[in-house]
Amino acid sequence: MLRIKALPLLQTHISCWPLVLQRGHRLASVKHVCLLPERRRQGLLYPFSGLVEHLSSQVNQTEFNIFHPSLEELRQAETLFTPSSKHVIDYSTSAVRMEHVPILKQPEVCFMGRSNVGKSSLIRALFSLAPEVDVRVSKTAGHTKKLNFFTVGKAFTLVDMPGYGHMAPRDFVDMVEPYLQERQNLVRTFLLVDGGAGLQKADLVAVEMCQEFNLPFVLVVTKIDRTRQGALLALVLQLRDFIKNQTSTCFPQPFLVSSVQFSGIYLLRCFIAHVTGNLQLTTKQLGGNPCYWFQDSCSSV
Repeated sequence: MLRIKALPLLQTHISCWPLVLQRGHRLASVKHVCLLPERRRQGLLYPFSGLVEHLSSQVNQTEFNIFHPSLEELRQAETLFTPSSKHVIDYSTSAVRMEHVPILKQPEVCFMGRSNVGKSSLIRALFSLAPEVDVRVSKTAGHTKKLNFFTVGKAFTLVDMPGYGHMAPRDFVDMVEPYLQERQNLVRTFLLVDGGAGLQKADLVAVEMCQEFNLPFVLVVTKIDRTRQGALLALVLQLRDFIKNQTSTCFPQPFLVSSVQFSGIYLLRCFIAHVTGNLQLTTKQLGGNPCYWFQDSCSSV
C-alpha cells in the first residue's frame, strides 16, 4: 500500500532502511546506472541480456526483445516518474467498490498479483524518484486491502490492487472484477509472477479473467535477484510458450524485475510511458509491429 508522508518523516524512515534498499535507491536513475561497468549496466537496463549466454542457439532472441527502447528513450521515460512543481506524483484515493472509484480521464494502468509477490516493492521502485511518495511494504502477505490510486501528473494513473490468493480480502472479487470490466480508461494490466515460484493456479485464474474481459495485459516476473539463472531462464522460456499458446491479449514479451537491485525498473517505466501514450517509440523498437502497444487497432496486445 502506498501513502504520502511529510518529507522529514520520510527522510527519517529512509535512514532506517536496510543497507541493500538504500543502495538500490541510489540506482533509481538511469544516469547513475550509466556510471557502472558495461556488463552490470546492461543487466540492470535490459535484464534479459544476462541470460543470453545460456540460451540455446535455436531460440530466437528477438522474442525477448520486442520492446527494446534506446538509452535515450529510457531517460525520456524517467522524466515522467520525476516530480516537479508542474508534474505532481501523489496518492489520490482508495476504493473498495466501483461507486467509490475516482472519475479520471487520463490513461490508467493497474498492478495485480498473488499476495507476497512483491507488488508493493515494485511500485515503490517505480516511484523511487518521487521521495514524497512513501511506499509501505509489509512482511505480512495481503497487506493491501483496497484499490489504491496514484496520479502521475496529468500523464496517467497507477492503481495498486489487493493481492489475490489465500490472503486476499473477502470481497476481492466484488472489488476487482467490476473495476477490470468497467474501467474505460484502463490501458494495461500488469500481472506479477514470482520468479521463484513461477505460474501458480491463482495466476492462471487471473490470466483467464483478463482473457475473458479481453484486457491487454503483461506478465512481469518479480524477485529475479532471488532466482538462479538456470531456473529463471527455464521460467522465461515457459512463459514465452504459455503466452504464445494459451493467451490472446498478453504482450508477447515477459518483463523481468528486481525491486532490490533495480534490474528492469527502467525498462518497465519506459513501457508504462509508452502504453499510456506519453512516449512514442519507433516500430524498430517494437519488433517492427506497432500493434504491440495500440490496444485499439490490429489486436489488443
